[in-house]
Order: sequence, then structure tokens, then C-alpha cells
Amino acid sequence: MAPKETPKMKQRPIVRLGILIISHSVVVSVICCISGVVALLLLPILAKNTYISENALMPGSANPMLSDQDVGEANKLVNALLDLKSEPISSGRVSTLVAEFISDLGAEVGYHKFYPESNQFHPLHFFSLPDSGSLQENVNCSMYGINVIGIARAPQGDGKEAVVLVTPYNSENADLSDALSIGLTYSVFSLLTQVTWLAKDIIWLVADSRYGEYSSVSAWLRDYQRPVFGASLILDSDTCDGGSRPYDLNNFMTCGKLIDNFKRAGTMAAALVVKVTEKSEPFVDTLNLYAEASNGQMPNLDLINIVNYLAVHRQGLHVKVKKLIPLLNAKWLNVLADILETVGVIFRRLNPQWKFGIPAAEYIDGTATLASSLYYQALGIPTGPHGAFRDYQVDAVTLEFSPYSLRKGRHKEFLLQGSRLIEGVIRSVNNLLEKFHQSFFLYLLTSPGRFVSVGVYMIPFILLVAPLPVMAASLYMNIFDFGPNTETGQLAVSPRSVTWLDAAKMVLIVHFWGAIVSLLPYCICQMDFSTPTMNLAIWSMLSALCFLLLCLVLGLHFNQTEKAKWVVLKSATLSAVFIGLCLMSVVNFATAEIGALLLVPLCLMIHPLKINPNMGTLVNFSRMALNFILLSMAFPPVSFFLLQGAVYGFHGIDIGDFWMWVESLWAWNSATYLYITMIHLPCWVLCLHILLHAR
Repeated sequence: MAPKETPKMKQRPIVRLGILIISHSVVVSVICCISGVVALLLLPILAKNTYISENALMPGSANPMLSDQDVGEANKLVNALLDLKSEPISSGRVSTLVAEFISDLGAEVGYHKFYPESNQFHPLHFFSLPDSGSLQENVNCSMYGINVIGIARAPQGDGKEAVVLVTPYNSENADLSDALSIGLTYSVFSLLTQVTWLAKDIIWLVADSRYGEYSSVSAWLRDYQRPVFGASLILDSDTCDGGSRPYDLNNFMTCGKLIDNFKRAGTMAAALVVKVTEKSEPFVDTLNLYAEASNGQMPNLDLINIVNYLAVHRQGLHVKVKKLIPLLNAKWLNVLADILETVGVIFRRLNPQWKFGIPAAEYIDGTATLASSLYYQALGIPTGPHGAFRDYQVDAVTLEFSPYSLRKGRHKEFLLQGSRLIEGVIRSVNNLLEKFHQSFFLYLLTSPGRFVSVGVYMIPFILLVAPLPVMAASLYMNIFDFGPNTETGQLAVSPRSVTWLDAAKMVLIVHFWGAIVSLLPYCICQMDFSTPTMNLAIWSMLSALCFLLLCLVLGLHFNQTEKAKWVVLKSATLSAVFIGLCLMSVVNFATAEIGALLLVPLCLMIHPLKINPNMGTLVNFSRMALNFILLSMAFPPVSFFLLQGAVYGFHGIDIGDFWMWVESLWAWNSATYLYITMIHLPCWVLCLHILLHAR
């Protein structure tokens, strides 16, 4: 009797699908990369209209209560502030005057003293909670600012929640814009001290911005959130003579000590930063919205929706968000917009229910706004003092009014219009029983009234990074022997594959070098060289020296055939890029998206320069040229200059600008700095090593 044959186990469908994808890795990579770029260009079309997710907000459900009398009192404050401008010493008088007006309303008044902080690089400040900061060098008693705080207690509340109004002003050089900003907020604050429906305390922070708007707000927030006990409330001022003190605080002096009567209210539900600028659009009053905070954080979309709805439908303001202006005149974008508009018309003719395509002008405007949103989120630097609130998980936006009515001297008309907008926003936030949570926190804006949600804008990123593990697996399987073991029937791997650890070792060493590069600016800042160009040159030389020392000490070599050397290294590099981009997408998606556009094509296309005799001359030289172009564009300084040139123009660009830009990233604790030094730069070096590899 013949022995029974052992039935062969069928591979699972998921395994067969994986093998099929890996065996056609080149085709899959091309399709995914093209699809990713196309999906990114289609985001303005896929954007949805904004809507109010939280029903309790009810924007515009009540008629505004702010009257001409409130505006008249605010106008008196504006005129008083302008009168102080002509006096020789007016910085202390501004604080006194604002405090007197707040006190006359029956609200609580407090002062907050802070010193200017230095934004120096420190390697342990990344991803940490805001700390006490470090004082600037050569600071003295006269170098401090005084914030004025007014608190209106809610008659219907229990003091556990508050809404914050912030008005930055330059106490040393206040102008009409600063006076109008204070007057605008004062008119709303005066109304809120009288109403009976208020359920949340109102905090009005008049921030002394002589050392920067963000610095003053951040210092107040840090002290507001940090518990202070006993004698720590008393700030020593023995080293300051009487003439250096702001005379308006003399009432708070006791035995040579300045009593910092810091006032607090409840947990912050939301914050509005109110500013007025004299720049305006012709024949229209404009409201500019700024929402980007550190590391791509955004406020809850409902807060932006409230402001946009009330500004447009109640006060008739033209709401704007930032755009990349050069894109508006880009020829390629205009051609693409016309093509997409034509395609949309064809689709609607085939089926009227297919809502694909938008007018060309709307697509161009949406693309410029989307690119700006992506760019400023990727920078990781706040676009205004509202960014300080997001560090404490408080939703905040900056409202910058650009009133055309000021040109005609109609101050009262502007104050009434702007104040009613702020009143409406506060009434909506006052209705909330909990924090903002219903709407999106992860989104990109294509206009003040349209957005792209996280579920949509992740699609281009996934399509871009998907070829990385596929190509890495394909290269690894092609260079080593895989097959079933005849005895066990299980998958067996050739012992030679163990040498893949050599490639992994090199990848780890290069990324370790990237961590060292990220710490070098701390040492360079201690040396205090004269120019940014010199700092950049020293940083580059120290980075190259560290790389050579690591190679000599740790030793980087391969024991395999010539082809396997660069192929297995490319496979490991692709895996490292995939892991790095995916991790970065969790911290700051915009940075990961831009990084994928630069790194993915380079890592997929990189190939040693040596001519392949099996390929034609034209193909060889085309591949070399493409590798050189992709490698040059992905080099961080070159990428920076190309991006800056596209946004601001190429005139006036200096090599030291890259150092200043990197310095701003670490000063603001931007995760983009860590991405550049610990992910992007090491992967670029690995690709350069592959390019220069001798086959």
C-alpha cells in the first residue's frame, strides 16, 4: 500500500497578497507615489464646509447687548491713552490708567511682574512642560514688564471656569493700534461686569509686550498655572532705586518689597487674543484669524467656526487666514485648476449627483491657504501669543482686526462692530458645560469656512510612505535565499542573511550621530561666535568630524558581495525612513508630510553612480541626474532655501539664514528641529553613502 502523501498547506490569502505586492514592488511604488501626490493636490476639492458640532454653543442665538454707552466709555479710554503718548514717561502711566478704568467698573485688579526670558538652546527642553524659563543675560531691575489683570466674577458661576481676553500693548511705544486694542476689549469687559447671565469668570490680561507678545502672555500663564505659596509672592526689589520703579505701583510697595498681588480665577475654557492693526483691505473691514500653535497644535475647530460665523453673518466682516501668496500667481497651479474645473464639469454632466470639482479661482485660493496651513504647522512655531495657551491645553485664537473704517476716522463704529463680535463669541463659550471636545483638533484649513479633516489628509501620507516597507522587503528577499525546508516544511533563511545586522549597525550609528548633531548647537551657543554664517560653518565642521570619529571608533564594514553591500543598506535605510516618518506623523503630521515628499522619492530612486553595462547610456545618465537632483533637494539647507524662495522670493537670501531658522526652531522647542537632525539628515547621509558606493 502506497504511503499517504502529506497534504500541502495552502498559504493564507493575506500572505499571498503580500507576496504579490512585494514581487511587483516597483509598480506598486510608482502607483502609490503618484497617487499620494495626486491625493495631496485634490485636498482643496475634498475639503468640507465647517459646521458647529457642539449644539450648546448656539452662536448668534441672542441679540447683542453692547450699547453705544459702552463704546463711548471705551472711546474715552482710547483718547486718554493717546494723550499719554505725548508725555516723556508714559509706560507706567498706561498701566495706571488701565487699572483705574478696570477698578471703576467694580472688577478686581491685579498686577503681574515678569522678566524677559532668553530663548537659548537646551537639549532637555523638548517635549517638556513649560518651565520657569531663564532670564536674559545682563538683566537688571529696570528690565521687567508689568501685566495688568482684571477679573469680572460671574454672578451665575462658582468660580471654577473662566474665559480669558488678552490685549497685547507696547508700554514703551504705544500707538493708535495698541490704544484701539485696549479700548475694544475694555468695551466688552465693561459690559460683562454688568450682565447677569455670565456663568464663567472673565479674565482680562493687558499684556505688556515690550519684550514680546508671546513672552508676556507665557510668563503670566506659567505663574497662573503654577501654585505659589507664602513669601514667594513677594519679589525682591532692594537693588532698584526709587526712580526705576513704575510709580503706578507705589501703592503696592511695602518695606522695599514689591507685592505681586497675583489674581486667579477658574480653569480656562477658552482664550481670545485681540489685536488691531492699521493695515486694512480696501473698502472692507477685515478680520485675520491666527490659530497655529507649537508643533502643529490647533484649537478645537468649533472655536474657529464660532468666530467665522459671527464675523461673517452678524458683523459683516471679511474673514481671512494666512495664504502662500506666491502660489496665487503660479502658472502650473492655474493650469491645474483649469483642468480640474473642466473635469468637474464633465463629471456633473455625466451625473449631477457627483459633486467633484470646484471653480478654478476657488481651487487656487484653497491650495494657497492649505499650503500655508501645512507650512506653519510644520514649522512648529506659534503664529501669535495664543500659542502659549495650547501648551496648557486651552483652546485659543488670535483675532487681528484690520478696519477700513479707521481711515475715515470712524472709531466708534469700529469699536461697536468688533466688540459685538467678541461679545457673541464669549456668549457661546459661556453656554458650554464642558471643554471643547465635539469637533476636530487635527485639521487643515483651505479657507475660514472650509477644512480638511484628519481622516482625509492622512490618505496622501499613507500612499507616500506605503512603498517604503514594500521596497525594503523586496530588496531583502531578492538578495538573500528564501525557501521551504525539505525536512520541516517551514520557511528557512540562508545563514548569510545574518549579515543584514551590519547594515542595521550602520543605520543605528548614523542615527546616533544625528542625535549628537542635534546637541552641538548647545555647545556652539556657549562659545558665542559673531555671525550666523560662522556658527553654521562650525556646526558643519563639528558634525563632519563627529561622523568620521564614529566611523573610525566603531568601524563600519561589510563581509558580503559587492552588490549585497548597497542593496541591504538601502533596505535598512528604507525601513528607518518608514519608522521615522510614521513616528513624526504622530508628533507633527505636517512635518512628516513635507518630509515624505522629499525623502520617499530619494530613498526609492537612490542607486550607486557606477554605470550599469546592462542598461543603455541614456538610462544610466538619466538615473544619475535624477539621483543628483533628488539628493540635492533633500539636503536640509537646500530644502530650506528652496522653500523660503518659494514663499518669500530668492532675493536677499544669505547662507546664515539657515542657522537663524534652525535657531528659531530650537528656541521654540519645535519638534521639526529633532526631525531634521535625527531622522531627515541621517537618512540623507545614508542615501549619499549608497550613491557613492562602488558596486
